Amino acid sequence: MTSDHAPLFLADHAALDFLNTVMQVNGQPQDMWQSDEDVMAWLTHAGLASPVETASWAAGELLQQARQLRETIRVLVAQKKAGETLQPEALNHFLASIPACKQLRSGSGDSVEIVKIYPGHSAAHLLGPVAELAASLLAEPDFGLIRTCEHPDCTLWFYDHTKSHRRRWCSMALCGNRAKVARFREQQK
Repeated sequence: MTSDHAPLFLADHAALDFLNTVMQVNGQPQDMWQSDEDVMAWLTHAGLASPVETASWAAGELLQQARQLRETIRVLVAQKKAGETLQPEALNHFLASIPACKQLRSGSGDSVEIVKIYPGHSAAHLLGPVAELAASLLAEPDFGLIRTCEHPDCTLWFYDHTKSHRRRWCSMALCGNRAKVARFREQQK
């Protein structure tokens, strides 16, 4: 990544990790993506693209489309959290523009698996899996488990998969610890 801070993978859902590529750093929003390479590195780290994907798009196109898709997903997640009627046209348009098919692939021995193939090498094709993950996230029956961190200086999202569904922080090591330290200092006064 070209920024000083690498994106965090702590949301327990790749679509939310995609949103979390904009985070608060020293009180200011910082976009972790500054180039096509940053987006490609994120997709590779998330396991949604191969580092050997061949690019057939203009410089900056992957970055522009990723930022546009991220904002589309952010708006839809915020609408759903607020209990508003979703307006999914932009996400549906993106999904419709990405042809995909399933293929049967032989594995080792007699094992076979079904894999989804996104033919083509455009920027949109690389972002197809993220768009599909976002659509499935928005269709979650228990959307109440999708939350933002309770720390007042944090804007990160997460999916609460804990047994008690009482997760409060994006990360206990980050915001949870900051809250504990602040509470301790307050008690010492």
